[in-house]
Amino acid sequence: MSPILLFTVVISYFVVLLLVAWYTGRNSNNESFFIGNKNSNWMLVAFGMIGTSLSGVTFVSVPGGVGTGNFYYFQIVLGYLLGYAVIAFVLIPLYYKLNLTSIYTYLEKRFGMSAHRVGAFFFILSRLVGATARLYLVISILQIFIFDRLGISFELTASVILVLILLYTFEGGVKTIIYTDTLQTTGMLFGLVICIYVIVKAMNIDFAGALHLMQAKGYTRIFNTDVKAPSFFLKHIFGGMFIAIAMTGLDQEMMQKNISVKTIRDSQKNIMSFSMVLLLVNFLFLFLGGILYLYADTQGIQVAPDDLFPTIALSEAFSGIIGIVFILALISALFPSVDGAITSITSCFCIDILNLNAREGTEKEKRKTRLKVHFSFAVLFFLMVLIFKAINDKLIIDFILKFAGITYGPLLALFSFGILTKRQINEKFIWAVCILAPLLVLAFDVCCSPEWYEKKLHMQLGLQDLSASIFHGYKIGNELILINGIVTFLGLYFISKKDEAHHAQFMELKH
Repeated sequence: MSPILLFTVVISYFVVLLLVAWYTGRNSNNESFFIGNKNSNWMLVAFGMIGTSLSGVTFVSVPGGVGTGNFYYFQIVLGYLLGYAVIAFVLIPLYYKLNLTSIYTYLEKRFGMSAHRVGAFFFILSRLVGATARLYLVISILQIFIFDRLGISFELTASVILVLILLYTFEGGVKTIIYTDTLQTTGMLFGLVICIYVIVKAMNIDFAGALHLMQAKGYTRIFNTDVKAPSFFLKHIFGGMFIAIAMTGLDQEMMQKNISVKTIRDSQKNIMSFSMVLLLVNFLFLFLGGILYLYADTQGIQVAPDDLFPTIALSEAFSGIIGIVFILALISALFPSVDGAITSITSCFCIDILNLNAREGTEKEKRKTRLKVHFSFAVLFFLMVLIFKAINDKLIIDFILKFAGITYGPLLALFSFGILTKRQINEKFIWAVCILAPLLVLAFDVCCSPEWYEKKLHMQLGLQDLSASIFHGYKIGNELILINGIVTFLGLYFISKKDEAHHAQFMELKH
């Protein structure tokens, strides 16, 4: 397919985004940037959050993972439903009652400024690394199929894409992103359905026939009953539950959109309707993965899992239409996660680290500070993408879930400790506990998962024997975040004491 045609499609797509940003960003201010003036339509927020949750990694890696992991990923999605129910009926009411702009302000009201800063730090760290990993994966695909053929370097591609994202998020912030996310989610879902239809037709079978062939290959197995496996169903379901609570309910990017809705009830409707649609969409991605592997078998295509979808969609066997649809869907899946990440990190840094809302100064001065922070993080995103390029790790989705399990564990522990106990934390030791606990869990994970690193290194350190003798072959899966949260929770307990007076004061503030 002509790279010039695909390049034109990408640029045209950005022009549409810029027009939407210009229209929605008119007369914007800091409040509209941070929380959309608390006047967002819950249905638009729910629909747009689908694109933010899925991202370009889901679009490429989930179908690619079917070849070795069957439909086991769906176990995680089932766990998401449980997590979203906790968010809707526990966390959302808490955030609204405290009238929060940043959800980490809760930690300050409950424990003090140090807890506030710890929460903001782990969010910024996790979003910075996770979003740039997703960005790297999609830029790599665009580079292979479009920009390398035009003689454009990876570095130039990354910088131009980030500049374009800056242009349409600079002014409107959340107010703009709610609309651009809606547009991009539409493009992604449309592309997903079209790609499934075209590839099924190319195999001269119907959907029922495709499902039958997938069942014969074993791809449609959803529940893994091997207790020692990382994808054991209870590990995936409970891991998915706590991943949803942490990566949505304790995540400023996701909650920034939710608390931009006018009422608690509408925000709850947003979360629950979004979770049901997400269930269906993830199943379609897994179905697509099965179709892609069936087609690859008939054509003798053998590529890395993350390269399977783009290789087939952009091959000469299909008309130009599916290639265009794929590129549009891919960038539609990418940008909701990246533009939202930059905006939410900017909001978090301004509110939680710089305390911009409480500072003296004019609206114009605060806006100038916000724009400087926004630009600085865009530069940092660019540098992180170059680091991922140097590492060149194709297992991006595994890395993102692993890293999230480490960085969101302290957030999970801090919020649950505040909600479930009446104890007050000694702020002198909070940083030490929230850093040392994840490092301890990471070391435990290394011992249980020797294949995560180079086998030769593990043989030298004796970690393979350690895993077999102590853990009997047990391998950590997505329950990593729960283990991390429990260890951090216990650490917080040991540096805390009963303080009924402080808790009563907080509850009075809450009500």
